[in-house]
Amino acid sequence: MLPAGYIVLSVMITVILCGIAWVAIGRSTADPAAARRRRGLVVGGLLLWHAYIAAMGMSGFLADFSLPPRFPLLLIAPAFLFTAVFVTRHRNAAWLATIPEHWLVYYQSFRVVIESLFVFTVARGLLHPEVTLEGYNYDIVYAALTPFVAYLVFQKKALPRAVAIAWNVVGLTVIAVIIGLFVTTIYVPSLWGAEVSLAPLGFARYPYVLVAGLLMPSAVFVHALSLVQLTRAGRVAKRAAAVL
Repeated sequence: MLPAGYIVLSVMITVILCGIAWVAIGRSTADPAAARRRRGLVVGGLLLWHAYIAAMGMSGFLADFSLPPRFPLLLIAPAFLFTAVFVTRHRNAAWLATIPEHWLVYYQSFRVVIESLFVFTVARGLLHPEVTLEGYNYDIVYAALTPFVAYLVFQKKALPRAVAIAWNVVGLTVIAVIIGLFVTTIYVPSLWGAEVSLAPLGFARYPYVLVAGLLMPSAVFVHALSLVQLTRAGRVAKRAAAVL
């Protein structure tokens, strides 16, 4: 059941990302043929990435914690590179403004499920406790508070939009801490008073590699989109106010 949990969550996240893209493309593309082509690229790209993660995880190639670090280089680095290039190229794209701002903030709530799965993964002996709430991973607290922040900023209008921007930065900081926890427990165990890697090799196999290859990178990707969207909207509003 535990492996199925990671797979089901990954499928749900993929469907949500496709849904966001579907709406953005539909609202910003007048030509139906062009819209279908762009939607096909999104779905096809995500399916290919899923296939790549599955192939790498099932092959056992990533289940080796010697240097150079395999799963950071082959999963995390490509996903982060894609995010950097994509967001940079599309930071002024019209489609970004068509996505409801609160969607991209609410999205981060899915991390509650990841952290819950981590608890059961530790119980199975496939994850070290230091990378969960038992150690220094407070991501579940961040994710649990996210719906309230999004509601107060976007629905209730009780908090300024700057809070949503800051909340995205906090979310990225939390992810950076988690990456640091994983990297050090695997590759620098001496920091934790150990001589060998604290991470079981089983977590470097499919479907657990979905965390490093899809779930965590998707959170970074949506954080980046949200920050660009919110800061761009703020600049437009300021220019409009200056004109008036």
